[in-house]
Amino acid sequence: MELALPVWFEVGSLIVLTAIILFDLVLAYKRPHIPSTKESSLWIAFYVSLALVFAAMMFLLGDAEHGGQFIAGWLTEYSLSIDNLFVFLIIMSRFKVPRKYQQEVLMVGIVIALILRAIFILIGAVLIENLSWIFYIFGLFLLYTAWQQAFTGHEEEEESENKIIAFLRRRISITEQFDGGKLRTVVDGKKVFTPIIIVFLALGTTDLVFAIDSIPAIFGITQSPFIVFAANVFALMGLRQLYFLLGDLIDRLVYLKYGIAFILAFIGVKLVFHALHENEVFFINGGQHIEWIPEIGTWMSLGVIVGAMAIATIASLIKLRRSPLAMPIGAPKFDDEEDEEKHPRA
Repeated sequence: MELALPVWFEVGSLIVLTAIILFDLVLAYKRPHIPSTKESSLWIAFYVSLALVFAAMMFLLGDAEHGGQFIAGWLTEYSLSIDNLFVFLIIMSRFKVPRKYQQEVLMVGIVIALILRAIFILIGAVLIENLSWIFYIFGLFLLYTAWQQAFTGHEEEEESENKIIAFLRRRISITEQFDGGKLRTVVDGKKVFTPIIIVFLALGTTDLVFAIDSIPAIFGITQSPFIVFAANVFALMGLRQLYFLLGDLIDRLVYLKYGIAFILAFIGVKLVFHALHENEVFFINGGQHIEWIPEIGTWMSLGVIVGAMAIATIASLIKLRRSPLAMPIGAPKFDDEEDEEKHPRA
């Protein structure tokens, strides 16, 4: 039987995590700049270390199952967040957001993602508590999502965003130029919105889609709302720095989407197996549990998640190095004329 985590640990963790997020948000707004590779690497190392320390505390205060569930959940959400990052990159490029202000925009996107995921976690916890058959829905949804991830791109999401943006432009005054990181500016004596509002809307729409996908995935790892939320917070920590560290390399990791799709499909199967094992649906096996269906454990899930992401990443890097047109890993990326002037290409 699993040991319950101390209440003081759960409450204290939530307070500390909230404080770190607020600090990161304030830092992004107070110091708008383009993080260097070294700065981004140090921050990511800090956040990853923090997650591992948190996992170690769960091992000590709870048990191995708690620690394993957190690590598996964190890695699952981290892999899905990288896919989210790919869409963020598309949005920033499409709207030509100046790189100096991309930190602020990313932090707003991350905060929106956290709020949406917190809402979906609460809804998911209530559904699981009261409706045992919801695991069938979650499992089938993840299998469908895995298929979409592997065999479709983000074109449908972009088309939906374009319709919303066109609607917005018809209803409110939006200038074509950015004014730093301001949401509104003055043009010819009138207050109008800057393109930042469209970027925020695009990020929010994307976050909503990814929240719907990611929450069923982590509930396939653990049914503890605390672990689910903590894993999501740690997965989103450092996402801003990872964006600047990887740059358009994310777009070149061509097999990454297949690794993520495999993870989603695996967790989908795990959820369906769990639903069959705990079955109470009257038209399946007469409403009786199907005892011979295997339960996939936390540590097997962890191994599959790590293996899938490692294989997808290594295969992508091998393909990238063999491509004659590949940009060298670590090469600088220039998104605007100001960067080009400061750091001219050879």
